[in-house]
Amino acid sequence: MRRQVLKVLAGCLLAGASLGTFAQQQQPIKLKFAWFSPDRERLFLTVVKPFAENIKKETNGQVEIELYPNGALGRAPQQQAQMVLDGVADFAMVVPTFTPGRFPESEVLESAGLFRDLAEGTRVFTKLVSSGVIKDYDQFVPIAVWSTPPFSIHTNFPVNSLNDLKGKRIRGSGVLQLEALKGLGMNTVGMAPTEVAEAIGRRTIDGTISQPAVVFDFGLDRVTSHDYFIRLGITPLTVMMNKAKFDSLPPNAQAAIRKYGLDWMARTYIESMVPYNASLVERMEKDPKRKVTRPTPAEEAQVQKVFDEVRAGWVAKSPRNAEIYKAVTEEIRKDRAQHGAK
Repeated sequence: MRRQVLKVLAGCLLAGASLGTFAQQQQPIKLKFAWFSPDRERLFLTVVKPFAENIKKETNGQVEIELYPNGALGRAPQQQAQMVLDGVADFAMVVPTFTPGRFPESEVLESAGLFRDLAEGTRVFTKLVSSGVIKDYDQFVPIAVWSTPPFSIHTNFPVNSLNDLKGKRIRGSGVLQLEALKGLGMNTVGMAPTEVAEAIGRRTIDGTISQPAVVFDFGLDRVTSHDYFIRLGITPLTVMMNKAKFDSLPPNAQAAIRKYGLDWMARTYIESMVPYNASLVERMEKDPKRKVTRPTPAEEAQVQKVFDEVRAGWVAKSPRNAEIYKAVTEEIRKDRAQHGAK
């Protein structure tokens, strides 16, 4: 009798252990996605959230991406790449220009006058990364690479011409953007976008380069009143994943992330952000409290000369820079042949 009881107990313990192991195996894999920008931002709502939802659906709930917007895992934009490498986050939005020297091959993308709009910039950037031409991200798994629209200048003082900007303290970010601003006679200040509204409000700077979405999403519209659409360079945006974490995932999870990675992210971004950007430019133009100014043909020729000089200086720094620039211009040519040139 005692032996039978012991056998039953042993069987129960074994079954319990098996059930525990099974339950543990059924627990979803949770991945942390750091996002230093606001959770009300259109890019977060229309691209990042659907990405997370699609991964969960594609893996039947096996993988859950936990989103941490508003800098919940770390607010400093310049620390996002290191957060991914250190495993603080499994994914993060990484802006290459915020860590000068860390992503040197991507610098050429900010070159003023290179891309005509965010759609072209995004398609070309995606192609350059997916084909391995740009090798800045070999330590990561690139999930998305996007282009902003060409940047413009937004100030707290009247700007009726290029001359009104000379000597003014204008915030910039990327190496080539800063060089272009200096070449046009401005005093440049490096600063993360999360700090700009307060700096303009306190008048420690006079204005900033930006894109319309950031003007409204980061509250710059409350501290600026004039918009000078000079068509500066774009800023590359990326979403990077920890490579070791990706490699540790089961094959179906990896396949799901790749399915909704680079190409899907590019298409979804373009579909959402092109009309949004156009609507914000129109909003600026119709706002009686703002004044939108565009360069005259003479000013465009003046700024293009500076842009060309800055780009030529970057290309001349090394044979690798020249090789990358040639690849970028060739990819732009192909893209315009397919999508038409404006």
